[in-house]
Amino acid sequence: MAQHRQADTLRKTKSDSAAKRLLANGATERVAASQLRAGDQVVCEAGDIIPGDGEGIEGIATVDESVITGESAPVIRESGGDRSAVTGGTRVLSDQIKIKITSNPGETFLDRMIAFVEGAERQKTPNEIALNILIAGLTLIFLLAVVTLQPFSQYAVEASGTGAVPSVAVLVSLLVCLIPTTIGGLLSAIGIAGMDRVMQHNVLAMSGKAIEAAGDVNTLLLDKTGTITIGNRQAVEFLPVTGVTETELAEAAELSSLADETPEGRSVVVLAKEKYGLRGRELAHHEAHFIPFSAYTRMSGVDINSDHLRKGATDSIAQFVKEQGGAVPAELHEIAERISRQGGTPLAVANGSRALGVIHLKDVVKGGMKDRLAQLRRMGISTVMITGDNPLTAAAIAAEAGVDNFLAQASPADKLNYIKKEQAEGRLVAMTGDGTNDAPALAQADVGLAMNTGTMAAKEAGNMVDLDSNPTKLIEVVAIGKQLLITRGALTTFSIANDVAKYFAIIPARFMATYPALGALNVMGLHNPKSAVLAAVIFNALIIIALVPLALRGVKYRPETAGSLLRRNMLVYGLGGLVVPFPGIWMIDRLVHALGLA
Repeated sequence: MAQHRQADTLRKTKSDSAAKRLLANGATERVAASQLRAGDQVVCEAGDIIPGDGEGIEGIATVDESVITGESAPVIRESGGDRSAVTGGTRVLSDQIKIKITSNPGETFLDRMIAFVEGAERQKTPNEIALNILIAGLTLIFLLAVVTLQPFSQYAVEASGTGAVPSVAVLVSLLVCLIPTTIGGLLSAIGIAGMDRVMQHNVLAMSGKAIEAAGDVNTLLLDKTGTITIGNRQAVEFLPVTGVTETELAEAAELSSLADETPEGRSVVVLAKEKYGLRGRELAHHEAHFIPFSAYTRMSGVDINSDHLRKGATDSIAQFVKEQGGAVPAELHEIAERISRQGGTPLAVANGSRALGVIHLKDVVKGGMKDRLAQLRRMGISTVMITGDNPLTAAAIAAEAGVDNFLAQASPADKLNYIKKEQAEGRLVAMTGDGTNDAPALAQADVGLAMNTGTMAAKEAGNMVDLDSNPTKLIEVVAIGKQLLITRGALTTFSIANDVAKYFAIIPARFMATYPALGALNVMGLHNPKSAVLAAVIFNALIIIALVPLALRGVKYRPETAGSLLRRNMLVYGLGGLVVPFPGIWMIDRLVHALGLA
């Protein structure tokens, strides 16, 4: 059912938008996107939704792919090269591009995502399997024990002529008392308490099972953009060429970015202000003409007085300088190449015929990420960064963030297969992500933590949503998950011991009339079989109520070895479960007898 719901969300992402299909005579006709077939050619302009997966064959455009990838920064798509592929459902922001459709209906990127999600299936955790086996086993054992009491009692009564055969009502009452009703009745309370505790950390959990799974996680996969990094490239330094001061470069970069409303453009202005004390300029009294960014020119800037300030791709700026009659220093390309090798993005700056230097843009790792990932490592969780970037960029970000490993140029299928491989080796996997392309992996992972800033498909595929979009929030979720597991283990230990104690408390009193030798085991001196069974039923109901506060509050989590934890559980909850039923049933039996109820 969950897979169908997640797939339905992805289907809603698909829109049967209108497309401008090119005809043989060069004219265009408007058709529904669903009517397009592989080989058709369409034209998309600013504001258009790209109607299907395809390849850019003419022109260039900036495209908003956030609905698919969750990344807010637009990308450039152009004919030829490795940036020509476009995805249906994304939006053209500027310029115009001619696209050749490469997939038929049912074969698109979103269709593949839907197929992956429908094929994803979360496995049961080892703790969940063990608890189910334990509860089923104990239920079967006590069921056999209770069912066989009737024929044995019948035989004993016929042989001795004393005692009575227990009625069906008595046998049902015994079964209710003896099977693991205590832990069964408390599981829901434990899960609800866990969901409430993660909500206090601004995390929405879809079920208590998801939180319990977090307590056993071995591997954490983190999507890079929007998860490990802020999501938008930020200006981090100004690198001038020889003969230009940093302040001069910063001033030119700031002026050329004043009309740039992209996150990158705003970060240039902020860096100039913070590092060099440069303030926003009042240009109303100057002859200022702003040049907006175009995917064709790959640069933007401002003409103010006699200055012609431009910033953009290194090759574009180099061409602009040459057109203005200047020479491009080799140092400009060297700086740009060095930034690229470090995994950053270079933006060259020029004033007319004079190249000034390069702005270093980079994916900024979220604050405190390295320390938080180190904390996950100490908890025994291995971290893996997943990204579509090239290995060079991925390695640089991975080293800065402090992840244990990374998977570069990863497709949705690669992410899904990596998770399945980890799970096949017996590990529990958590995945954090924010894009539609993360949806299959989020649906397959034991813990799928979607960022609130992500797409609806990603949030629907996960079993948790982080309202703060902070991937290291998993540290708190893991701690809460471990507390839930410890609480469930403690109450399970108490429940089993409690059931065994009730068996030895009730059976002697119930059958000592038929088997007089059992009277020696009736150490509590329960008055009669009826009062013994009634007292046990009442105690069974009261003990569940009494333990609800502990289930909601949880057993305090503190890091310790499995052996130490087992000893503490056996001493406190095992011994407590064995002892508590005897005085409890004894007091209730006395009260029942005093009130004349049995």
